[in-house]
Amino acid sequence: MDGLIKEKLPQHIAIIMDGNGRWANKRFLGRINGHRKGIEVVKDTVEFCREIGIGYLTLYTFSKENWNRPQTEVGALMELLEQHLRSELIKLVRNDIRFRAIGNIGELPAKVQKIIKEVEDKTMNNTGMILNLALSYGGRAEIVEAVKRIVMEVRQDKIGVADITEEVFAKYLYTAGDPDPDLLIRTSGEFRISNFLLWQMAYTEIYVTDVLWPDFSRQHLIEALIDFQNRERRFGLVGEQVKI
Repeated sequence: MDGLIKEKLPQHIAIIMDGNGRWANKRFLGRINGHRKGIEVVKDTVEFCREIGIGYLTLYTFSKENWNRPQTEVGALMELLEQHLRSELIKLVRNDIRFRAIGNIGELPAKVQKIIKEVEDKTMNNTGMILNLALSYGGRAEIVEAVKRIVMEVRQDKIGVADITEEVFAKYLYTAGDPDPDLLIRTSGEFRISNFLLWQMAYTEIYVTDVLWPDFSRQHLIEALIDFQNRERRFGLVGEQVKI
């Protein structure tokens, strides 16, 4: 904690939580045990980010591609998700955290949709931190959906073609109203973004660690934050301009 500078912390952190299955396989455990352990790390990560003042945290929880996994694993993941949301609701309210689900939520089981709505409704007035869980999420699908909504509103004369700017387009994304992520953390050592927040990560700093998600600790997060603080974010400018 001594190395963290409050003024240089990212406003928005996004995390690709990778490695649950590999963690379980290395220990000759079932993959679901890896996911259970991963959920414990999610709880601690959310708590820590709230403690240090992170405003937005977006976790890549279940992608559209994950539906192609064995149905036994998908079913178990949906049950774990439902249980997790039910058990964490009181803590989210107490810690002033607003919960939102982003993605094609209509593809999730009805009982999962029900608890998502309940948690969203009961935390909607919280202002301490926004926690986004990306569920049945795909970056390309998000962009296509935004285009469809814009086309529909153009046809209805609610918006003109000339009015469509990058700022306007962003309002049609699942993350409308959120700042773009400053930092993306990916665990398990894979160097790819896996169809995650494709529009939003135009200038996001990327940090990759070999640590598998179930082993990702507060200390590992601190190391990622210190690395972020030591980077020079130029956004297309030259170094001399940034220092002015």
